[in-house]
Amino acid sequence: MKLLLRSTALLAVAAGVLGNPAGAAAAPAEPHEGAHASGHGHPQPVRQAAVRREAVEFFWYDCYHSAELEQPLTGWAAKHHDDVALRRVPAVWPGSGDEQVQTAHARLYYTLERLGEADRLQQSVYRAVREQHADLTTEDRAADWAVRHGLSAAAFRAAYRSAEVERATAEAPELFTRYRITELPTVIVDGRYRTSPTEAGGVEQMPSALDRVLDTR
Repeated sequence: MKLLLRSTALLAVAAGVLGNPAGAAAAPAEPHEGAHASGHGHPQPVRQAAVRREAVEFFWYDCYHSAELEQPLTGWAAKHHDDVALRRVPAVWPGSGDEQVQTAHARLYYTLERLGEADRLQQSVYRAVREQHADLTTEDRAADWAVRHGLSAAAFRAAYRSAEVERATAEAPELFTRYRITELPTVIVDGRYRTSPTEAGGVEQMPSALDRVLDTR
C-alpha cells in the first residue's frame, strides 16, 4: 500500500471492505479534488476546552505523505500553540493487508506518547521505518530501537505492555472508521473540517489550508 495508500484506500472504501455492510454504509465520501478543506459530514467530539481548538492528524509511519507532512505540521502546530492543540492518531485501516503492521506502529506511537517522548522521536521513527527500513513491529525490536534513542528499556517495556497503551491501540481502528478516513495523512479541525493532500492540492499546501480553517470560526 505504501505510496499508493491514498488511492487504494479510496477504492477499498468504494468496495465496502472497511467492515460489514453496516460499516460500509458509513464509509466516508471521496475527497473533493481541488478543494483546500471540506466540512466533515459527521462531526466528532473534541477533547480540548473551548479556549483551544483541536487538530487531529491521522498518520502512518510507513506512509510517504505522512512523513512528508511531519515537519510542516509540527511547525504549524508550534505557530498556533496558544490556540490549537494537535492530537496525533496512528492510522489502523481495518481489513487492509497492512493492518497488522499499522497496529504495531500504533502501539509504538502510544508507548512513546505515554512516556512523553512522541514529539521528540516522531521524526526519528519515520526515518527508521521509511529510510532505514527498520522493523519496529515487535516489542523486542521496538525496545532495542528505543534504547538506542535514549530511553530506558524497562520503562519502554512497561509502557508498551500497559493497559492504557493497550486501550489506545485497540481504539485506533475504531477512530479510523469513525472519522471516515480515506487518505493519509488527514487532519481534522474541531471534529468538523478536514484537509488532506488531495483536498489541499498537495502536502505542502496543507498548513495553509489549516490556516484558512482556523479563520472559519
